[in-house]
Amino acid sequence: MSENLLIRLVQTRNKDTLALLGLGLAACGLLPARRKALARLLRLPAPRYEVAVESNLAIPMPDGVALRADHYFPRPAGSYPTILVRTPYGRGSAGGLLAQGMAVLLTCFAERGYHVLVQDTRGRFDSEGDFEPLTHEAADGRATVDWLAGQPWFNGTLGMWGPSYLGYVQWAVASAAPPPLKALVPIITFSRGYAAAYMDGAPALDLALNALFLFDALGNRERPPRESRRRWRNREKILAPAFRHLPLLEADRMAIGRAVPFYRSGALRPEPENPFWQALDHHPAPEPAGPAVHLISGWYDLFLRDLLDDYALLRAAGRSPYLTIGPWYHMDLSWVPEALRQGLAWFDAHLQGRRERLRERPVRLYILGADEWREMEAWPPPNPTTRLFLQPHGLLSPEPPADSPPDRYRYDPADPTPNLGGGLLFPPAGPVDNRPLEARPDVLVYTTLPLKQDLEVIGPVRLQLYVRSSLAHTDFFGRLCDVHPSGRSINICDGLFRIEPGKGERLPDGTLRIEVDMWATACRFRRGHRLRLLVASGAHPRWARNLGTGEPAATATRMAVAEQEVYHDPEHPSALLLPGSGIRA
Repeated sequence: MSENLLIRLVQTRNKDTLALLGLGLAACGLLPARRKALARLLRLPAPRYEVAVESNLAIPMPDGVALRADHYFPRPAGSYPTILVRTPYGRGSAGGLLAQGMAVLLTCFAERGYHVLVQDTRGRFDSEGDFEPLTHEAADGRATVDWLAGQPWFNGTLGMWGPSYLGYVQWAVASAAPPPLKALVPIITFSRGYAAAYMDGAPALDLALNALFLFDALGNRERPPRESRRRWRNREKILAPAFRHLPLLEADRMAIGRAVPFYRSGALRPEPENPFWQALDHHPAPEPAGPAVHLISGWYDLFLRDLLDDYALLRAAGRSPYLTIGPWYHMDLSWVPEALRQGLAWFDAHLQGRRERLRERPVRLYILGADEWREMEAWPPPNPTTRLFLQPHGLLSPEPPADSPPDRYRYDPADPTPNLGGGLLFPPAGPVDNRPLEARPDVLVYTTLPLKQDLEVIGPVRLQLYVRSSLAHTDFFGRLCDVHPSGRSINICDGLFRIEPGKGERLPDGTLRIEVDMWATACRFRRGHRLRLLVASGAHPRWARNLGTGEPAATATRMAVAEQEVYHDPEHPSALLLPGSGIRA
C-alpha cells in the first residue's frame, strides 16, 4: 500500500467507519519494514520491540464461562505494564476488518513496551455465555483483572484503553477499584447505561436500533457471513420502517427479526432510579483516589455530555483528569490517530513513570470554525454569558425583545420533524447543511445579522424558552447553526427538553418557562457569518418522537397533534445563552 493512500485513510473524515482505517493499517502492517513509516505517519515514538502473539487464551469466569482473549507482548521478555481491552466487536481475523484494524492499533502499544490483552466480552465471537449488553461487564472485568494478577508476565501495573462500548467497560472495571488499575483512556463513550439510552430524558431510538443492528451484524453465530454483509449494505433501508414502528417495544423485531430482552427491559423502565439502570451506572466515584483518567471525545459525539459529566465529577472529587475533544462524530476515522497518540502518552506517564510525556495543560480542544487546537487548564473555561434574544420576523439579537405576538407551528408525530446530522452513531452524522430542515413548516428559525467581528463560543450552550402547548406532553428541540456567507447552515450543537406535568416553570399567565440543555461546543463564528437558532418539537429518530398522549413511550400507539407557541416579548424574553464575550452584528 502506498504511503499517500495510507495518509488519506488516516486523515479523511470518511463515512465508511473504523473498518476502512483498519484495512489500511493492516495492509501496511504486514511488512515489518513499514513500522517506522507508520510511526511517523501517526506521529508516534519509534517502535522499540518486536511483537509476539499468544492467541485464543481461555479466561475462566466465576460461573464457569470461558472468555477468549489474545495476548500481544514485546520481545525480548521483560517486565512491562499491561493494557486491557475488552470488546464486543471481535478480535483478530475473526472479527473482520473492524477487529483487524484494532489489532494493528494494539500492536502499536506492544511495540512500545506493553503487554496487551484483548478479550471478547461474554457471548461475543469466541467467548462463551449469552451476550446481554452492559450487564456483565463489571463482574467479568473484575474476574479478568484477577486472572491477570496470576500471570507470570503481569508486573502489577494495568491500564485500559478503547472507544465506545470499550470505554464503558473501563468504567465498569474501575467501579470495583482493583489495585492494579492505574490508568484509563475512555474514548467517545459513557459511564451510565441510562444516559446513553435516554438522552435528554427521551428514548435514544437511533442509537438503540443501530446498536442492535451492529451487534447482530457482527458475530451472529447463526447467520451466514454473506447474509450479514448483505444486510449491512442495506442497513438504512432495513431500519427505516423500524424507526417508524409503534409501539417502540416491538421495534427490535422490526430491526433484526427477533426480540431482544435487554432492549425491551430498558424500554419498559424509563426511570433513571430503576434498579435495572442503577446496576449499569458506573460513573466515577466521588473520591480523590483512583486511576488516572484521560477522556477523549468529539464535539459531535452522541456521548459527549455524559463524558463531560464524568470529567466534572472527577474534578469535583479532587482528581486531575485530562480532556481532549476534537471535531469528530462517533464513527469518524479522524479520532483514531489522536486517541492512539494520547493513550500511549498517558500510559507512558502513568504506567512507566515517564511524566515528561504529559502535555503541559490538561485540556486540549479543537476550535470549530477556527480549525485549530487550543490547550487550557480546565473545562469549561471562565467565560461571561451572552444572551441572544428571539425576536419577531425570525431575528436573533442581543437587544431585549419588544412587544410581539408569539410564533406558532404545528407538530404532528405522524410526520415527525426529522433529525439532520449531529450526534448519531453512523453517518449522516456530524456537521451537515441544515437548510432542508429549516424549510419545514414545523421548524422556527431565528438568525442574527452578519457578524462584524469573529465570535468565539466555548462552553455549555443553553436555550431559555417561554412556550405554550395544546398538550401536556410534548418536546422542544433547539439547535445552534453557523450560517456561512454562501447560505450553508451548519449545525454546531443541540438538545431536547421533554415536557410533562411538573416539568418546567408554570407562569401565572399559563406559559411555561423551560431551559434546553444544548450540550457544549467550542466554535469560532467568523466575521460575516451569522448565528442561527432552530426551534422544533422533535429530531426523529435521534430522539423517539413524543406522541403527545402521555402514555408510556414503550407501549403507546395513539398520536396527538400539538399546537405550539414560542414567546418573545418583555414578559417572556426567550433567549439563547452562549458562553462568550459578546456579539457585534
